[in-house]
Parts: sequence; C-alpha cells; structure tokens
Amino acid sequence: MTWSILAHDAETGAFGLAVATCNFAVGAGVPFLRAGIGACASQSFSNRYLGPPTLEGLARGLSPERAVLSAIAGDEGAGLRQIHALDRHGASFAFTGENCVAWCGSVSAPGVSVAGNMLANGNVVAETLAAYLATSAGMPERLMTAMEAGEAAGGDRRGRQSAAMFVITTEDFPDLNIRVDDAADPLPELRRLLGLWKRDREPGLKFAPRRADPAGRIDLDVIDAGFAASGSALRVSRPRSAGG
Repeated sequence: MTWSILAHDAETGAFGLAVATCNFAVGAGVPFLRAGIGACASQSFSNRYLGPPTLEGLARGLSPERAVLSAIAGDEGAGLRQIHALDRHGASFAFTGENCVAWCGSVSAPGVSVAGNMLANGNVVAETLAAYLATSAGMPERLMTAMEAGEAAGGDRRGRQSAAMFVITTEDFPDLNIRVDDAADPLPELRRLLGLWKRDREPGLKFAPRRADPAGRIDLDVIDAGFAASGSALRVSRPRSAGG
C-alpha cells in the first residue's frame, strides 16, 4: 500500500529514505535507518518488528538478502509483507510476498532501491528510480524529485494521504526527519517542509551536539551574536557573579 526509495551516498556515508502512501502517517511505521549500517522499509500490511532485526543483521555483516530473509523467516504473515534493505556497500535486496496487492514489485541500482505495492502500475517504481539516478543534487532533493516522478507515473492506486523523508549521516538520529501525516496532496507539502528544513534547520546542524562535539555550540557570546545578526532582541541568561 506504499512505495518507497532507499538511497546511500558512498562519498558522505549518508542513508536516505522517502515514502508515500494512501494511508495515515506512513512515516511512523515504514522507515528504519541506522548511521553507518543501512536503511530498510517494511511495508504492505507493515510489520514494524521486521525493521530492527534487518538492521541488526546488516550490522553483523549479513548481506541485505540474508538480513531481510532472516528477519522475515518467523513471520507467519510473510506473504503479505514487502520489505527492502540497503547496506553501507550500496547493495540491496527486496522481498515482495506472494499475497501483496498488485501492482507490486521492486527495482534497484547500486546504492538505491525502490519497492512498492498496490500501485497504479510498474512505471511508478521505474520512474522513481530513473529520476533519482538522473538528478545531480544533494540526497534530499534527489529523493524528493524521485518521489514526484513516481507520483506522476501513477503513485498509489487508491490515492494520496501521507509521505515522509529521512536522511541519517553520523548520528544516532536523522539529520532530516520530515513527515506529512494527513494531506490531500502530501508530496507538495513534503517539498514545502523540505524547503523549510533547508532554510531553518540544515545550516545549524554543524553547531548542534553530535558525536564529534558532544556539547555543540555553547559560547554565550557567539550565541548572542547570532541572535543579534538575525535581528532578535533575545539574549542568553547570564547570572550575576556572587560579588556582583
């Protein structure tokens, strides 16, 4: 009931995932990413318990195929599931159960995997992949362009409701995490949110607490200078000294 794209940037090590469906809050149940390890999407009557063991398998050095098949082996509803995974080497594997609603299937290239079910036609995944490969931009823009191409090819055969995008680099949590949980036309709204992220959030990521700098920017004078440069009257509190 969904289509999604997984991507890996070999140069930066980033993993990205974008997904859309005609169902509520697709970003809450389908995406799973881990920095330095991989990404996977569990969809079609989604079983959220398949994502973590798939990533654990990748972390242990299993191939995406072995990681996915190992995770799904104990699922009595495997015929209804679709799950695909991508590892840090750019290898991928997609499983589509025999009971998934047509059109259902997947396509891939080195460093990218696209899978979907209950789609208007097979062109949805094909055009999603082609647009990603043809776009030369940062990963978020490539993912956005790819999903828009899939929608133009027909998208979910039932219609539209939610979409989401995630990009993870070096941290335990995504640098980019945007969701449209309920909208008549979610991809345009997702693009609007992506624009806000680029303007308001992305520039500050390098100053935020992170593994390489656990405290992040904490120089009070620098923080106040940032407030002043933005035209804000806000300033950080500075308690008086005991003798002041």
